[in-house]
Amino acid sequence: MAHQPSTVAFSPFPSERMSLSLIRPLFSVPTAPLVPILGRQEGFPIHRIFCVGRNYAAHAAELGNTVDRVAPFYFTKPPTGLVIEGGTIAYPPGTEDYHHEIELVIAIGAPAFRVPTDEAMKAVFGYAVGLDMTRRDLQNTMKEKQRPWDIAKAFEDSAVIGAITAAEDFEPQSQRISLVVNDAPRQEGHLNEMVWSVPEIVSHLSRYYHLTPGDLIFTGTPSGVGALQPGDRLAGAVDGLSPIAVTIGPAA
Repeated sequence: MAHQPSTVAFSPFPSERMSLSLIRPLFSVPTAPLVPILGRQEGFPIHRIFCVGRNYAAHAAELGNTVDRVAPFYFTKPPTGLVIEGGTIAYPPGTEDYHHEIELVIAIGAPAFRVPTDEAMKAVFGYAVGLDMTRRDLQNTMKEKQRPWDIAKAFEDSAVIGAITAAEDFEPQSQRISLVVNDAPRQEGHLNEMVWSVPEIVSHLSRYYHLTPGDLIFTGTPSGVGALQPGDRLAGAVDGLSPIAVTIGPAA
């Protein structure tokens, strides 16, 4: 007699299925680090990372792009790509044109969905200085082929962040934003040069996502982006916020 394969009966009734609470993970996976908060012992847990593209006209122009003044646009980075400032990050694989982009980061601390601009700031917990690290050659290739930028923007150690300052202690206005590489100035601008302001960004993004506590929004970079090499030392700042520093390590 031919062997008959065994079967497992499937019950459509939830009470007769294995409870999800009994299922254990097969293995552990990396999690995003807690971001320090100035003056507090708690850390800020990370849910998602959104980034605003071309939010400074001068930066868009230096890369041969124009600014879309109808609406902002976004890309994302993996939460596990976030690193806390102060250490060394590896030069990433697959690129020969690895760039820095200094940015103001918004930390969301309350739910926000379809919020009007004049109420958007209620969702903001605080602000930090960040770096949107970019594989520029891969980004250019993807742009030429009209493909998504993920491979250029979403990789390990692709987002650097400093300590968060609470919103009651900082109000984005015309503060200077800058980056120094190996003690030489590279990027400089002011927050009031952003095409889309903080409340406009939060309001617009909340039309398409249920923003939740733990979301970060990188708000774009001023002009002066450029290539990095292993051994380079970066120091970034926004006046009034905790500065950041990071060193580029050997290729991964």
